[in-house]
Amino acid sequence: MSDDLTAAFPKIGEHLQKAAIADLPTPVSQHVLSLDSPRPDIYVKHDDVSSSLYGGNKVRKLEFLLRRAQVRGAQRVATFGAAGSNHALATAIHATELGFECTCFLSQQKATPGVPRILNKHRSLGTEIVRWGGGIENVPLFRQYLQHRRTWVIPLGGTCWLGAVGFVNAAFELVRQVADGRLPAPRHVYMACGTTGSAAGLALGLAAAGMETTVQAIQVADNPFASEQKMHKLIAKTLTVLNRIDPAFTAEEWRDRIVWRDEFLAGGYARVDAATSTAVDVARSQLGLSLETTYTGKAMAAMLHDLRCGQDGPCLFWNTYNSRALGVGSERPPSLDNIPDAFAHYYDASSQNS
Repeated sequence: MSDDLTAAFPKIGEHLQKAAIADLPTPVSQHVLSLDSPRPDIYVKHDDVSSSLYGGNKVRKLEFLLRRAQVRGAQRVATFGAAGSNHALATAIHATELGFECTCFLSQQKATPGVPRILNKHRSLGTEIVRWGGGIENVPLFRQYLQHRRTWVIPLGGTCWLGAVGFVNAAFELVRQVADGRLPAPRHVYMACGTTGSAAGLALGLAAAGMETTVQAIQVADNPFASEQKMHKLIAKTLTVLNRIDPAFTAEEWRDRIVWRDEFLAGGYARVDAATSTAVDVARSQLGLSLETTYTGKAMAAMLHDLRCGQDGPCLFWNTYNSRALGVGSERPPSLDNIPDAFAHYYDASSQNS
């Protein structure tokens, strides 16, 4: 386990400890894309293998968030997401591995092929799944499932200043990999941006490290948490906290390190257009990457678009999608058990193809 942020700022490491759940640093690979324009070299940062249990970008946030739950003496961890939320599943997997009970408040979403497998994994873990959103009143719901249960609550997407620190650390990890000759300093990093925490932390860390790399934050969700304004507020708060811990941590030029991109949303969360589908196909055939259409496919679509338009490089695609096997299928189980009846329709083939 590496902690490049602590290596650069020991005071921060003393104050913000991590749970040892990530396999860091994650590797980088080089590829050549065959496009209509000149054949560009691109690099991939493989956060899909950030943990042997379940990878993806959420693991970096959960290192800090679950450690805080341990320090606070929590018995249960609770979080939020849609029915197919990778964040909620990552939280359930890693929290269970650390000995916590886990509650996930899940809302309805557009049906996609990956949702049944995610629900089946929750079923195998014994996650307490509570239907959330859709007009259900929050106050009585939270009283019932959170009060008097020694619960540590992790926000939607793990997005808060403490979660963002995980990607401040990731930025310093990238800087070290550049220094070690694993890749040249990228001109642009392409990253799917849902609740903004990963992109915010990465941009802040790059600015603090003095690397002149721009994070292209590709909007993939259309909820109140997914906005440029929210992202900027999160960066500013994270900077304030880290600067208070160690005044040597500064990042005055962070606004120059991030660009909000909303033109690849494809109509909303989990919605798909031709550009996204094509990007997933190109990633599979030319890069050997298994992406999905909700998050990483849209980030890949943005990078392909920019490269075809003559984007200067080198470019780095940050793969935030877990590639570890879940060990469950997508078939409807004989009994739903802890899966709410309201989520049964995700197993219908007609819903998956809608």
